[in-house]
Amino acid sequence: MASVRILYASEHHSTREIAERIGARLTAHGHEADVRALRTAPDAQDLPPADALVMGSAVHDGAWLPVAEAAVRNGAERLRGQPVWMFSVGMSAALPGPLRRRAERSVQPRIAALVDLVRPREHRRFSGVIRREHLDRKGAVLFRLLGGRYGDHRDWAAIEEWADGIAGQLDPSGP
Repeated sequence: MASVRILYASEHHSTREIAERIGARLTAHGHEADVRALRTAPDAQDLPPADALVMGSAVHDGAWLPVAEAAVRNGAERLRGQPVWMFSVGMSAALPGPLRRRAERSVQPRIAALVDLVRPREHRRFSGVIRREHLDRKGAVLFRLLGGRYGDHRDWAAIEEWADGIAGQLDPSGP
């Protein structure tokens, strides 16, 4: 059994719920999962000790939320010394076909820089929840002009499969 810390930054609760689901799946596999919100960017020595770490953030304007980005930058050296998985929660599934495919393939330079800094075992992108009240007026107009669809676009099966894969890497012999 491994102890796993799951640290996340969420603005509208979608990323929090994904982190909680990952924690529940790891627990179901017999691991000890501790899910915590990043409220301030911890210094490297303040990152909670664990056998493994999963870090995730909502994506706004092509970047992780500032508190999550700062946590990665402050703790990068320590993070490289342990098993780490990273996930980003954006809105690509809310876009129509061609735009969705383009968004799913696009590289977000600020996130790519964090991944390069930590070199996690894997970085996964998921879609989250997008509601009208999440966007300012200009953003809502642009979203509608692009053909975006409001709603919950999380793929729970994909999230659970990813968490199950993490559990398997932590304990290859299985639960």
